[in-house]
Amino acid sequence: MDIILITTVIASLFVVIGAAEPFASRVRLPYSVILAVLGILIGAGATFFLRTDLTDALNPVAEAILGLPIRSNVFLYVFLPMLLFQATLGMNLRRMLDDWVPILVLAVVAVVVATVSIGYALSWASALPLAACLLIGSIVSTTDPSAVVSIFRSISAPRRLARIIEGESLLNDAAAIALFGLFMGFVMLGLPDPDLGDALAQFPVLIAGGALTGWVAARLAVWVMALFSRHELAQLTISVALPYLAYIVAEQSVGASGVIAVVAAGLTLNLTAPGRLPPQAWTSLRELWDVLAHWAGALIFILAALLIPRLLESVQLEDFFLVGVVILSAIAARSVILFGLMPILTMLKLSPTVERPYRVAILWGGLRGAVTLALALAVTESVRVPDDIQRVVGILATGFTLFTLLVQGTTLRWIIGCLGLDRLSPIDEALSRQVVAVALQTVREDLARTTENYDLNRETVRAEAKRFGERLDKAVNMAEENADILKRDRIALGLIALAGHERDTILARVRERTISARMADLVLSDADRLIEGARTQGRSGYQRAARESLAYGRPFQAAVQLHGRLRLSGPLARMTADRFELLLSRRLILRDLGTFINGRIRRIHGRRVADLLHELLSRRIEAVETALEGLRLQYPGYAEELERRFIRRTALRMEEREYVAMREDGLIGAEVYTALMQELAARRVFAEERPPLDVAIQRAAFVRQFPLFADLDDGAMKRLGRSLMTRYVNAGEMVLRKESMAKSVFFIASGAVELESAGHTWRLGRGEMFGQMAVLTRKARRADVRAIAPTTLLVLDEDRFRRLLSRSQGLREAVRNSAEQRGIDPAGLLPDE
Repeated sequence: MDIILITTVIASLFVVIGAAEPFASRVRLPYSVILAVLGILIGAGATFFLRTDLTDALNPVAEAILGLPIRSNVFLYVFLPMLLFQATLGMNLRRMLDDWVPILVLAVVAVVVATVSIGYALSWASALPLAACLLIGSIVSTTDPSAVVSIFRSISAPRRLARIIEGESLLNDAAAIALFGLFMGFVMLGLPDPDLGDALAQFPVLIAGGALTGWVAARLAVWVMALFSRHELAQLTISVALPYLAYIVAEQSVGASGVIAVVAAGLTLNLTAPGRLPPQAWTSLRELWDVLAHWAGALIFILAALLIPRLLESVQLEDFFLVGVVILSAIAARSVILFGLMPILTMLKLSPTVERPYRVAILWGGLRGAVTLALALAVTESVRVPDDIQRVVGILATGFTLFTLLVQGTTLRWIIGCLGLDRLSPIDEALSRQVVAVALQTVREDLARTTENYDLNRETVRAEAKRFGERLDKAVNMAEENADILKRDRIALGLIALAGHERDTILARVRERTISARMADLVLSDADRLIEGARTQGRSGYQRAARESLAYGRPFQAAVQLHGRLRLSGPLARMTADRFELLLSRRLILRDLGTFINGRIRRIHGRRVADLLHELLSRRIEAVETALEGLRLQYPGYAEELERRFIRRTALRMEEREYVAMREDGLIGAEVYTALMQELAARRVFAEERPPLDVAIQRAAFVRQFPLFADLDDGAMKRLGRSLMTRYVNAGEMVLRKESMAKSVFFIASGAVELESAGHTWRLGRGEMFGQMAVLTRKARRADVRAIAPTTLLVLDEDRFRRLLSRSQGLREAVRNSAEQRGIDPAGLLPDE
């Protein structure tokens, strides 16, 4: 075929793709539906002109369209890895990890339920062998969430809900294609009735092998990309090669799922690359993949749709009945998941509450698309699959896809409107009116200053001011009509706005390179938790999310155990350094939020709400300062090194800004500007490097901070440093329980604890100890001890504590005072001096 003609056809398809998106927006239909309709029309038109006698002038073009090398391998090996890989890069994985249980259960269980339901329903309704029916079930069990997610975003649905749907769909595709490979093998081997248990038993092997392959490939890719830190184009090129190599190695060499390998590679790159690559390189990488995936997604849809007329050529009357069976069984299977499994997960507190209207929208939004057609095409191309099975698979998959696109897709927005999901809640409606009134007041003030500066005609200014004043009065009156918003709702809305501004501030600081890309991912995740906490549970949800952002997570606790038991300090040093930088970044952000409360929230929600938000913000700042001070005490000097790094990075950003301004003003030419920027980039590489943290070396300096140990000599201090064990506890965590046996004494390095005994409570803070009386009296503990803030404890066992007591006058004095406060005679407890 003429290469010029093929190039012309492909270029024309890009023109169609470019015009389809604004057209879909205008007619308010999902973009994928428009692409599918255009592809069907193009394919049907080409077939018509080839077979008609009206004219032969368009035959070369029609032949070029129908002769495009559209094969299943093109979809599965070229387009699919690109789409899956980009989807993983665009996800907020740390937030998705919060919901990994519902995502994983919905994805895997939904695929298995849909495959089995459709397979057995077809087996009952047709003469097809069970293996072929299950194959069809796996083909049509994949979902394309783009339509429902885009609509959910346009109606401001909960972000967590959209995130679960996206995560479910990504793993849904991977699981369905893995099952497709299993049942395709049974069909090609001629096994009519496979053992379903044996088939599903192979499923975990495919997933595990693919996940391991993808993880190894991504780790190697990140390592190589880090070596090329000054060559951004080289890093982008390696990222393009990664998904294809992972896919091919998993499929051809390991015998595992290539789709799972691509997903695992993308997830690993998403988690590790921001900390290893320069921020600009990571931003460019994601922008490149956004463009590639947009083209790939559109091309796979429109090329797959070109095949639909061909796949439906041999359709028969009884095939419509089987398509109906597939439709009903697929909807029933998805209903079981949405209305049966999801409420159970919610009751078990493994999934957020999904209201019934949202579940109906998700059910009707389960569109199928290019992946389903590509898998069906793979069956029709295989010479090892019987012709009658090829025909039925092609027709049923195509017919079901057309139903979801042309029926569900075109009515999805109408369904959402009928469910009332496209309307603002009364609170949001009242808030919007207040926002309009405040915004117009600000605009009037700014407009008055602008007209004065430009010395405009006074009559014109007066006429427009009168017109604008009428609109402002109307907006104020409408806002006053809805002034009865409950205070708790105003507080929740104010907190949502505050957390949203916090997120915007983080993004601005990342663009300025004040905050590194590695830390940006963490603080953005925390900001998202604050937004969702305030949206779902108001002030209590916001405060809980704020506390959790400072808590020591399970990975940190595991790193502590590795350091304490196996002396492996690498993970603890890395996580502690991350925590240092995270707290410094969060402190930087929080201190900028007070202006937003005074300038915006106070005008919309009033003084009382603004004052309360200031109080909550002050508590967050105090908690961050406390946590940071604890780390400063534990690792003296390291916080100063990070602050020096921050100052150097800020200076480089300001220097870059000056060069850009001089270039725009024409003070320096392109050659000088390029040389200056190259020198700046070289210095920035060194400024971005984080100083190493040695947790072992810091222990002696840490112990020296305690007044209790001030009178120890250097030798005793070193021995004590080796003897003390570090324990980290979160706020609310129980440290000791009443009636437990006394084996250790605890010294508070940072944070605070609360002791409760016989109905009385008292608190201890940094530099104090507890547990010593139970050890010295050899009795069970008489108090419950609970941490009331993220706390770092030093733990000393009983024998070493007694030896230390005999050497330290300061420690003996502290024990004596503690005993006297409790009415205990210290004479028999303390060793002779």
